Amino acid sequence: MATIKEIKEQLADIQQLNDPLFSELEKDDRSGVIQAVAKRKREIQKCLDEDERLEGMLAYEKELNGQGIQLIAGVDEVGRGPLAGPVVAAAVILPQACKISGLNDSKKIPKSKHKEIYEAVLEHAIAIGIGVKDNQVIDQVNIYEATKLAMMEAIGQLNPQPQHLLIDAMKLDLPISQTSIIKGDANSLSIAAASIVAKVTRDQMMAAYDQEYPGYDFAQNAGYGTAKHLDGLQNLGITPIHRRSFEPVKSMCED
Repeated sequence: MATIKEIKEQLADIQQLNDPLFSELEKDDRSGVIQAVAKRKREIQKCLDEDERLEGMLAYEKELNGQGIQLIAGVDEVGRGPLAGPVVAAAVILPQACKISGLNDSKKIPKSKHKEIYEAVLEHAIAIGIGVKDNQVIDQVNIYEATKLAMMEAIGQLNPQPQHLLIDAMKLDLPISQTSIIKGDANSLSIAAASIVAKVTRDQMMAAYDQEYPGYDFAQNAGYGTAKHLDGLQNLGITPIHRRSFEPVKSMCED
């Protein structure tokens, strides 16, 4: 009779829930075997569920692939709402039918997983572009226009250039066919890839600003108006990276 350790090694090689080894092992009444079988079944089911989720997020890409379009760029931004720092956009072209486990809207990915999934996107992507528009540009043209400029900058960096754009809730004045998708970062894997690249890039920038301008907790709040950030504004004043067209910074400038 195989030991429980040997059975666990056999289970690790199983990839399908209908594998006949499961039926055979379920005749074994040892508690260790019962637990090992149940655990492996849960692991396989989790992988199947994740694959199904990722497949669903490729619906837009697969439709375009069916039309002969292969170079599809997902485009997204991070940083519209903060009181400080830039808006950062990313454009990412993934290989056809590319699935990256855990990739999702960056807001739904645990922060502890951000860097890991970001690295996986960098590893798999055909091309990546990043656009950054600082607080001065945001104050000059407004956040909506600055976001579009950042997106166009990111797209312009792509090599090869995309045949089609999938954009999170935005239309751009570019001579490239495009699809604007509401909640695109949760509905398109390409946009989700752009979302995590933009998020990690901007978080790194804000962590660097935290060293340059201590007292505002930028490394933790990424420039959003948290209590510590507002306390920093009250006690230390406005920094060169604050958006002077955003409240309460705007009123502080007027005062």
